[in-house]
Amino acid sequence: MKSIKKSAMVAGIVIVLLGLGACADMSTRDKNTAVGAAVGGVAGSVLSNGSGLGTVGGAAVGGVIGNQVGKGK
Repeated sequence: MKSIKKSAMVAGIVIVLLGLGACADMSTRDKNTAVGAAVGGVAGSVLSNGSGLGTVGGAAVGGVIGNQVGKGK
């Protein structure tokens, strides 16, 4: 069961990274938001031992942080 969960997480990360490759026309702020959400989702999943709520919460927090990075520039 753990190997299936680990495989699903790796597949999800690969899909996110491939999806970010399609972000060529995005602004820097949009890219920061997407990267923050991806990193936050992975971190939330790891910290909550794969909990869906932890993953979504981490993605939301990461997206907000990524969106705010460099806002004052």
